Amino acid sequence: MNYMSIKFKDYNQQQNWLFPPSIEELIPENHPVRVVNGIIEQLDLRLLIEEYSKDGKPSFHPKMMLKVMVYAYMDNTYSSRKIEKAMRENINFMWLSAQQVADHNTIARFRSKKLKTIFKDIFKQVVLLLAEEGLVSLKEVFTDGTKIESIAGRYTFVWGNAIKTRKEKMAEQLEQMWNYAQSIAEEEDSDPTPPEFKTIDRDKIEKTAKKIEEIISKNPQASTKAKAKLRYIQKNFSQNLDKYEEQEKLLDGRGSYSKTDPDATFMRMKDDHMQNGQLKPAYNVQVSSQSQFVIHYTLHQTTNDLNTLQPHLNTFEELYQFLPEELTADAGYGSEENYDFLEEKNIETFVKYNTFDKEQGILKSKRKKINEDFHHDKLYYNEEKDQYICPMGQPMNKITNRNRKTKSGYAQTSSLYQAQNCNGCPLRGACHKAQGNRIIERNQNLERHKERVRENLLSEIGEIKRKQRTADVEPVFAHIKSNRNFKRFTHTGIEKVELEFGLHALAHNLRKKSA
Repeated sequence: MNYMSIKFKDYNQQQNWLFPPSIEELIPENHPVRVVNGIIEQLDLRLLIEEYSKDGKPSFHPKMMLKVMVYAYMDNTYSSRKIEKAMRENINFMWLSAQQVADHNTIARFRSKKLKTIFKDIFKQVVLLLAEEGLVSLKEVFTDGTKIESIAGRYTFVWGNAIKTRKEKMAEQLEQMWNYAQSIAEEEDSDPTPPEFKTIDRDKIEKTAKKIEEIISKNPQASTKAKAKLRYIQKNFSQNLDKYEEQEKLLDGRGSYSKTDPDATFMRMKDDHMQNGQLKPAYNVQVSSQSQFVIHYTLHQTTNDLNTLQPHLNTFEELYQFLPEELTADAGYGSEENYDFLEEKNIETFVKYNTFDKEQGILKSKRKKINEDFHHDKLYYNEEKDQYICPMGQPMNKITNRNRKTKSGYAQTSSLYQAQNCNGCPLRGACHKAQGNRIIERNQNLERHKERVRENLLSEIGEIKRKQRTADVEPVFAHIKSNRNFKRFTHTGIEKVELEFGLHALAHNLRKKSA
């Protein structure tokens, strides 16, 4: 074969351009980097500029740094060292930065310190620009949550129940030693009020240990084992109690936290296609979306979605100075407290309650309960007489009210209704198995909300919104977590991880706009 006859394009690395092209000419007109540049040029960055000091040498312009940071997240480049490298080598970054190169420490400080307090304002401005273009309206939102793992160690847990158990054991051991000391005391204790050991504090531990020592040290009957236990109490109990109280302060009502990221709570994560949950340190991310654009986001330390809706909407109102007119969400948010809140705020509610799908035959239980057909929801309720009718036709009259409070402090009131005579009833075994006449509970306010929500969800617009919810907010999570492979935070602390997710959310919005 004659290789000399094969033709190739001219290749000469020493050939210089007569008129070298500018970087501007090398970037296509519809490239996403131009969307980032155009959007950020329209923002009011006064709050960001105020983060800088007038003293010292000139800093890189915050507008340039913000453009580079946002585009880096669009480009799946999150490391400050990789962003620095991109500013040296990537033509898109070079165009945004006007060929300036910030070192990785400057980039990291800009992200963690300059953006920390003002990023939500930047995010809001971008969303409002999207609204001006007609891409979103902000009148209706679809809300859902997802759990994202913390970078904290997976085996660095502290459990609230374990702390409670240890404190109870300490109190129990202290009480045992006190009783032992009293049993061998030569004379009766002159103190008319002996210590109470249901709760203990540092002062009680020290005073009780001192009294025990006075009795044991003078008594030859005291065993060596008892003296060793007392020494252990004197040496360890006070400092252990201080440690437990500090841990309880960090828990702040949560069930757990991680030692390497105290803001992270251990949550059950769906790690594989079988959804076998594993407890890992994580944050509960709440997102409100419209047309698959992220309108608002918040991070929470609670493991379920039920108590996140109100703070999520409160921060929405603080950010935009108004609330959406309609909200659609799944059954994870359906509670009396949330329904009351949405009603108070005049938000049209398309939020399922926990039995809605089952009522409509959408969700079938894996194991049918024996008395499912006799559930109180299936019994006839006479609203005029305020009574139920049992399966055998006898009236169940109201006997009392029951008041309780939820973990969040919300007060609930329910009415109790009792059958007149269940003795000898042929349906008793299927209807109920408790002793005495059957008693059922009805929350009048919740039932009122459920009736209204049921009507909304079964309406023509409600059916559209139920279908639209799964195609609106859930793809946002799929894109961020799967397509962009963001399944774990790279920072610790709720403020930093909220900023980190915010950058992902903003990058998601701009990438969707550019598409």
